[in-house]
Amino acid sequence: MADTTAVAKGVANLSVAASKTKELKGTEKRDTLVEIEKKYQQKWEQDGVFEVDAPSTAEFPLDSITPDELREKHPKFFGTIAYPYMNGRLHAGHAFSFSKIEYHTGFARMQGKRALFPQGYHCTGLPIKASADKLVKEIEMFGQEFERYKEDEVVDGAAAAAPAAAPKAKEDVSKFNAKKGKTVAKTGGAKYQFQILKSLGIPVQEIHKFADPQYWLQFFPPECKKDLTNFGARIDWRRQFVTTDANPYYDAFVRWQMNRLKELNKIKFGKRYTIYSIKDGQPCMDHDRSEGEGVLPQEYTALKLKVKEWAPKAAEALKGKLPDGANVYLCPATLRPETMYGQVCCFVGPTLKYGVYKASENEYFVITERAAKNMAYQGIFEKEGVIEKAADVVGSDLVGTLVNAPLSVHKEVYVLPMDTVLATKGTGVVTSVPSDSPDDCAMMTELAKKTEFYGIQKEWVDKEIISVIKTPTSDLLAPYLVKKLKINSPKDAKQLLEAKELAYKEGFYQGVMNYGDFKGEKVETAKPKVRQQLIDAGDAFAYSEPENKVVSRSGDECSVALMDQWYIDYGEDSWRTVLYDYVENKDGKGLNTYYADTQHAFKGVIGWLKQWACARTYGLGSKLPWDHNFLVESLSDSTIYMAYYTIAHWLHKDLFGREKGKGNIGAEQMIDEVWDYVFCRTDLSDDLVAKSGIPKETLDSMRREFQYFYPLDIRVSGKDLIPNHLTFWLYNHIALFPREYWPKSVRANGHLQLNGEKMSKSTGNFMTLDDVVKKYGADAARVALADAGDGISDSNFVEDVADNTILRFYTNKEWIEETLKDESLRTGELNSFQDALFDNEMNALVSEARKHYEETSYKLALKAAHYDFLNARDMYREACAAAGIPLHKDLVTKYIRLQALVITPIAPHWADYVWQECLGEPKSIQFALWPEVPAANPALTAARDYVRTTSSAINSAEAAQLKKMAKGRQSDFDPKKPKKLTIFATENFPTWQAKYIDLLSEVWDAATGAQKMDDKELNGRIAKMGEMKKAMPFVQELKKRLKSGEPAEQILSRKLSFDEKATLLAMIPGLKRTAGLESVQVVLVEEGSKTGKDLTNGGEEIEVTAPMAEAALPGQPSFFFTNV
Repeated sequence: MADTTAVAKGVANLSVAASKTKELKGTEKRDTLVEIEKKYQQKWEQDGVFEVDAPSTAEFPLDSITPDELREKHPKFFGTIAYPYMNGRLHAGHAFSFSKIEYHTGFARMQGKRALFPQGYHCTGLPIKASADKLVKEIEMFGQEFERYKEDEVVDGAAAAAPAAAPKAKEDVSKFNAKKGKTVAKTGGAKYQFQILKSLGIPVQEIHKFADPQYWLQFFPPECKKDLTNFGARIDWRRQFVTTDANPYYDAFVRWQMNRLKELNKIKFGKRYTIYSIKDGQPCMDHDRSEGEGVLPQEYTALKLKVKEWAPKAAEALKGKLPDGANVYLCPATLRPETMYGQVCCFVGPTLKYGVYKASENEYFVITERAAKNMAYQGIFEKEGVIEKAADVVGSDLVGTLVNAPLSVHKEVYVLPMDTVLATKGTGVVTSVPSDSPDDCAMMTELAKKTEFYGIQKEWVDKEIISVIKTPTSDLLAPYLVKKLKINSPKDAKQLLEAKELAYKEGFYQGVMNYGDFKGEKVETAKPKVRQQLIDAGDAFAYSEPENKVVSRSGDECSVALMDQWYIDYGEDSWRTVLYDYVENKDGKGLNTYYADTQHAFKGVIGWLKQWACARTYGLGSKLPWDHNFLVESLSDSTIYMAYYTIAHWLHKDLFGREKGKGNIGAEQMIDEVWDYVFCRTDLSDDLVAKSGIPKETLDSMRREFQYFYPLDIRVSGKDLIPNHLTFWLYNHIALFPREYWPKSVRANGHLQLNGEKMSKSTGNFMTLDDVVKKYGADAARVALADAGDGISDSNFVEDVADNTILRFYTNKEWIEETLKDESLRTGELNSFQDALFDNEMNALVSEARKHYEETSYKLALKAAHYDFLNARDMYREACAAAGIPLHKDLVTKYIRLQALVITPIAPHWADYVWQECLGEPKSIQFALWPEVPAANPALTAARDYVRTTSSAINSAEAAQLKKMAKGRQSDFDPKKPKKLTIFATENFPTWQAKYIDLLSEVWDAATGAQKMDDKELNGRIAKMGEMKKAMPFVQELKKRLKSGEPAEQILSRKLSFDEKATLLAMIPGLKRTAGLESVQVVLVEEGSKTGKDLTNGGEEIEVTAPMAEAALPGQPSFFFTNV
């Protein structure tokens, strides 16, 4: 292997210039925590903590127990993320996806599961090879160390990435496309490949080594492993590997996959449209693109509008350039062939440059150069790949040309100008159907009003608009929408876009043909018939182009080619139906997507995804088994590799497969039949043992690994992979594995913002995983990633969260160490207030954290396991201090144990330090189980909530009074002077509330803990009873208490589940301390009475004159301040 040491040192010393990220002021606390992290990372690695195996066949012979029974005895968890591509360092966005598996794996271990989290490295495809080839060219241009390069010098064809295209309106809302250009995000706008590598911290003297594509495979995987180890990842590194034929074992695995898919008739050969790079001479798949990931071919119907009479300027421009008798056609491309009966003209862009291209011996097409590039590779032109241009002509010169209009009620129409025609869409020629196109309708109206301005004749525009499609709204839908939306000009872009969407949807889904051979048929039925009729008559042909701009990694703007290709037949009816039902998961036995948005995205993709080219001729990868001229493309060799993880350590010890693994098996022994047996597709035979040379015991052990860990429990990935990789992953599992081994769940997350802004190198708002961990340490970074958010929408990594976490962990560590040494801590029985409430709250938080971990809601899990745990401890400390009593030793120890345990999935280093070095536990906390605690007592929980809300209301009231005084407002009470707090409590609800209590008793099912009617019906009944304004909050509060678990009989019998009087009296020391009160008086009052009982003075009866007393409710005291 080549020496990568010097390069690694360069990367280690990387410092990002002009960074917009936060600058740290002090690092002592962080350095202390990082020292702890490094210590435990080393211990975990030395002890093989994360190396997980299936129960052996020696312990449980293969056929002596079913996989389900084995997993019942020894529960397992298996999770993965989409393996990262090895053309750079991991960034914070990668870390976000990794963190989700990390937390899940950590929690699974605490559930007593054998939790497997393996990691491989994706190297297949065009990006590495293209980058290496660019570097070869740059070395030729600038020298081995690029000494001849001058700033701002750009040589044609050497730019690293094309600029991003302007945003465009989405044409198909069912298609779920990525929004970010990955290359642009990674390169930060660097012009050359050597600059990209230099920006990664690679010394300029070492960059030339990357001209060899194999060097990328040697360099970046170890960097990836180092970054993830420093992050504290619970990865079983024995199972790591690189893809491509650089690893002969993985190469054999991919060949087996391709062979089996072909045998199942999932891989086919034939003509199909594909995104194609003319420069590279091969299809350009998603991972081969610097721009346009997820973009597919868009198929049009291209019409042949034969020129009957040239406009004078066009005739002059083309004079002598075309053969006598040549047939010339303007070729508009349309998505709505069914509307062609209503053509009234043909539009061109007056400033656009058109070519007259030779299609066959006697046929020429007037189209844009871009369209010609597409047609040249689709069998439309006579010579494949040859573009012959006879002449150029400007759009304005074509205006006034007379052409025939196939199918139109108007047999001949004129060419007219339209400024909004684009050279980057279709052929640059547009046919006009104002009955059904709002854009055409608005333009025709404009032309009719301003014939002189546009230099056209009135009769060119004056054509009858007929009804082609009848819809529920109108027989002439476009004119109707133009009028309704008050569209006065073709420049009213916003209204026209809305009108276009409305017209297309209603016309297609609800429209009925009102003219032509298929009159009376639904549009969706008639559309393909009209198209075929046009093609059969020779008046049209199929034409395809990329639905949006696509740029290859080599910098080539791609077109669409109709090619003989090997492709995977995604979208085939029976296959698609099985997948759709599995994703829909109606019976609960299908795919868990966690979020409805994720399931919706998958269903949308399944609806439109079709055949996918699975082979190419350029790049890195495994050769197609039956045709070595082709390589398996990068999104086709990366669909079922999770199965490979289960046995990787049996095959090889190193990621390149150069050293045999646990099974002492050579790559050549891994014949297709072995993979079939190991992956439970076939039974064992003596012939297989003899043919492969692999002992039965070894074959059985590998099969055990697969059938124990499969199916995959969860896969985590960015949502941008739903339109390709993740859907391919599901399709391939369904095709190749028995039903019981299909994936159980997928968790798609959004992109990660940094400090509320998009991550971008070019703006300086960018951090690699290495940057984040070096700056904040692993645990603080992991906390900030958990805090960043969950779900499919974009999340936000906030550096302040990471920074503040350092302080919290350090301070808590110091407090734990000091408190454990404190000999003044209380012992004996727990008291009924401070101790009881704290103990109960810890129990509640343990259960709450567990619930959120189970739901993969890590932001909420973090809140319960970290922030709320700290708050509970702090409130306990304050309550004990106010009461003048020490903390209870048992509760302090319980808190420390529970805090370490519940935060372990997110912050394992800090937790292990506390576990082993503070609590003296002999084994790593990574082996600890989730704590078993008593169920929370609803009465104590209610009391705790009461204390919290009451204290907060009192403190807020005082703060509000201070604000009023600061603004110069006068008041009878000055918070800055000695003060007294009077609290009014009552045992009885007001009489008006009785009927609402009765209503809630009627609709609440105590057995199930749920309402018998929905909220809408309940709210309607409340509204009819009057007093809606005060009744609704009252009912909502009662429902909240019912749902929290308080006994229904207590709530509905109008009783609190705790003793409010005793709780208020117990609160007095804390209130006096926090609010700086001279005294606190608690008065028990009754509705309508002018007297009350002073509970702070033995229940003495006193006169009550304060109006606030009437506002008191059970569980909701009222209060006021006075100066003393």
